[in-house]
Amino acid sequence: MFYFANPDFLVLLFLLPVLPAVYGIVRVRRKAVLEKFGDKELVRALMPDWSASRGWWKIILFTFGLSCVIMALARPQMGAKLKEHETKGAEIMICLDVSNSMLAQDYTPSRLERAKLAISRLTDKLAGDRIGLVVFAGNSFVQLPITTDYVSAKMFLGSINTGSVPVQGTAIGEAILTAAKGFSPQSEKSRAIIVITDGENHEDDAESAAAEAASVGVKVYTIGVGSAQGQPIFIDGSLLKDKEGNIVVTKLDEDSLRAIARAGNGAYVQASNEEFGLNPIIDDIRRMEEEELGSLVFEEYSEQHMYFWGAALFFFLIEALIGERRWKKKLFE
Repeated sequence: MFYFANPDFLVLLFLLPVLPAVYGIVRVRRKAVLEKFGDKELVRALMPDWSASRGWWKIILFTFGLSCVIMALARPQMGAKLKEHETKGAEIMICLDVSNSMLAQDYTPSRLERAKLAISRLTDKLAGDRIGLVVFAGNSFVQLPITTDYVSAKMFLGSINTGSVPVQGTAIGEAILTAAKGFSPQSEKSRAIIVITDGENHEDDAESAAAEAASVGVKVYTIGVGSAQGQPIFIDGSLLKDKEGNIVVTKLDEDSLRAIARAGNGAYVQASNEEFGLNPIIDDIRRMEEEELGSLVFEEYSEQHMYFWGAALFFFLIEALIGERRWKKKLFE
């Protein structure tokens, strides 16, 4: 697995084309200034050793060197091998609603993107706990099997959108049952399901599903995403409308989510832009009895940045050795 430890530096790569562009503008202006001194042939005769192409070679080599520096700063790494780890912690399955209602913008930038950001930040705080991810709309499936590989969790999370589940709807009950089947066989005590949704369940009996999960020792927590007054849904820049042409407004159904959490021996939290609600739930899960869990993860990464530093040094060295004057044909007069 190829991975960048500091991916923010990669944004600087988009600035690299500016260097040759600026150099080209400078060359054009310098040429215009030289032409004011007289005939071009005369100016060229007065500067016999100057080479126009060498300047371009220098800026190209410098740009290559700078790109290698940026890549090195991003710290490319490669997964070396899988290792089995014995850890203590809980197993947490997160059920994420990806129905169209999650595109409502009562959270910044939308309900779905805000939820993904909160889950990503959660993985940064986990240590030893296993996490899995179920996406659902009209039906559900396991997007990420239970794991302690938090890097992979973030990668899978980034690919999620409302098209991840082709069937629209909000089948919360099916998502809970799918998540309950996703726990590892060795886990018996510290298991929890966190459902992140606006609560508009139109497909099944989510309370019965939560009660069924609770009967085998799995706690079900719910996080409500949305507002009571409701928000319209933007899809491809336009408002979603029903068959009669009315604007669809999606509202948070807190009563349903409280009932689901109550049936699942868990708790309900309403998300906000400041505190999404995952932290208090995780704190409650940590009070459960920890279990020893074994898992295979990409533990060791081999650093690759030294190769890019070497390439950068090579390009900068060649650039420094090339002058803008032509080499003399003879070394000695």
